Amino acid sequence: MNYRDTLNLPKTGFSMRANLPEREPRIQKRWKETGLYGRIMEKGKKAKKKYVLHDGPPYSNGDIHMGHALNKILKDIVVKFNTMAGAAVPFIPGWDCHGLPVEHQLMKNLNIEKGDMPQVEFRDKARDFAFKYVDIQKSQFERLGVFGDWGRPYLTLDPRYEAAIVRSFAKLVDGGYIYKDLKPVNWCYKCETALAEAEVEYEMRTSPSVFVKFKLADLDKLKKILNETEVNKIKEDVYVLIWTTTPWTLIANVAIALSPSMKYTLIKSGGAYFILAEDLLKSVSEKAGLGDIAAIAQVYGKDLEGLDCLHPFRERTSRIVLAEYVSHEEGTGCVHTAPGHGQEDYITGKKYKLPTIMPVDSRGRFDDTTGEFQNMHVFDANEHILTELKEKNALVFAENVRHSYPHCWRCKEPIIFRATAQYFMNVDHGNLRSRVGKAITDNVVWMPEAGKERISAMVNNRPDWCLSRQSLWGVPIFSFYCSKCDEMLLDEKVNNQYAGI
Repeated sequence: MNYRDTLNLPKTGFSMRANLPEREPRIQKRWKETGLYGRIMEKGKKAKKKYVLHDGPPYSNGDIHMGHALNKILKDIVVKFNTMAGAAVPFIPGWDCHGLPVEHQLMKNLNIEKGDMPQVEFRDKARDFAFKYVDIQKSQFERLGVFGDWGRPYLTLDPRYEAAIVRSFAKLVDGGYIYKDLKPVNWCYKCETALAEAEVEYEMRTSPSVFVKFKLADLDKLKKILNETEVNKIKEDVYVLIWTTTPWTLIANVAIALSPSMKYTLIKSGGAYFILAEDLLKSVSEKAGLGDIAAIAQVYGKDLEGLDCLHPFRERTSRIVLAEYVSHEEGTGCVHTAPGHGQEDYITGKKYKLPTIMPVDSRGRFDDTTGEFQNMHVFDANEHILTELKEKNALVFAENVRHSYPHCWRCKEPIIFRATAQYFMNVDHGNLRSRVGKAITDNVVWMPEAGKERISAMVNNRPDWCLSRQSLWGVPIFSFYCSKCDEMLLDEKVNNQYAGI
């Protein structure tokens, strides 16, 4: 017995007796022929109240799906409700025709990767591709019965729309909000582009978790700092113990960050000496199996600033620096620092004038400065780096852990943090961050109320907005460079000139 029988309905109970599959297109045809939407808009001119629904546009890169249907139908209910309530409710549909979603889908359809086709040829195909799916989606949305000005949608590839983008950018340039800098950003190696925070999703991923020892370069300096009898007796090597879940970034390590106010312990475990945070000693000992431990001396992180360690497998030193973000919740309290691979690392690197080493190309592969790791993808290199650490007797403990990890919103691949030269918007310039925060709390009614807390947290905690993308299909940033000295010209008048063109 099926569900129809359990309800004891007549055989015709679920049939479309009104012949809807045939009647519905005829009804919609009549709406068009009679200009129903236009007549509604004409009547709305007399309305005392105006209601505007700001509709985030879909990407013109494929047929609509259930998410599109849910989105448009719910919004159409809002539009029709307010229309019937006597308001003037113009609804202007639109499409986002540029950027990564269109580019990514077109490359999939053509079975190519970035660089396989001349850029101008690709852009011609991208324009045709975007227009094709504007027409297809428009027809599909109309079949849902959604009311709107479908004959005059807004398209981001309309030259007038592109010009408005360039003029808006020119205002930001003139206001001093735009700058270019070499610093780590969210980087998708699959799409070969930088990503803003809003384009990052978090999914569970398995990564290697490793404890690595960095040999202290000058034991005599440590002895002077501690000045204790037991310490002065030490003749063996002393190591600073770090923890990381991205072993591949160790290639670019130039420092170890300690908390200035945290207490650190010099311990003896077996025949080796280690420095790590006192609060984390128990958890690290249990995890890494350090065995019987003898505490030799304690010292605050601020007293160890400036000491040098030896990189475990590269010919360079790693300086001990101080940072307030060092946590006593996990790890060892000694944070592996690579300014090219993390925002906090970058800030610390700027403070201490550390080099920003970036040996990874746009596809996530190591370059020719990395010796035996050249051409390896960074994630594939993890296993080889662990082998190298074992051979150098620098690996104390390793295991695999499941943790939340950032992924690209479009291709769903895990991303990396990679220092590249990008254009940024300074969100603190002109007191912008606090002004936006005030507008969120004072000038907007939020439904549900939780939305206010979510957007406020995003505005308060986000770093400067990365505006540039390494995209083939989009509105360019009009910036010029001197062919001799490489000095940048980023000028409001130049941008407005191009907007006019």
